[in-house]
Amino acid sequence: MDRRTKARELAMQAIFQLDAQGKDALAIMEDFLAINSDDELIRKQAKQWAIGAWEDLDRCDNIIQSVASGWQLPRISAVERSILRISTYQLLECPEIPHKVVINEGIEMAKKFSSQQSPGFINGVLDAIRKKIIDE
Repeated sequence: MDRRTKARELAMQAIFQLDAQGKDALAIMEDFLAINSDDELIRKQAKQWAIGAWEDLDRCDNIIQSVASGWQLPRISAVERSILRISTYQLLECPEIPHKVVINEGIEMAKKFSSQQSPGFINGVLDAIRKKIIDE
């Protein structure tokens, strides 16, 4: 697994913790990252992405909600919500990462961390977000 993939997975897991525990999880993020990676570059990138996505949460959630017709965010599983949030943040704020890579990585995280139906759902939502961003 390459560094960016590992950093993306750790960022998604950190967002999951923030979603479950609220901003109190920020205080333990460094420990969580240190336990899960001994690579400083991975930890630094994961922290940057997780905090960036968390600080831009309302914007990311609004975009997700606007394209996930028929799905209210609370009804989307916490894992899928976290994958969508980190991926949406990267689509919006990380122009150095091609959209195709962000979407593919989101699908791969869904395969690894969620249900059988999750990859298709994640793909559909992220592709709709990509189109929405391009159209704006």
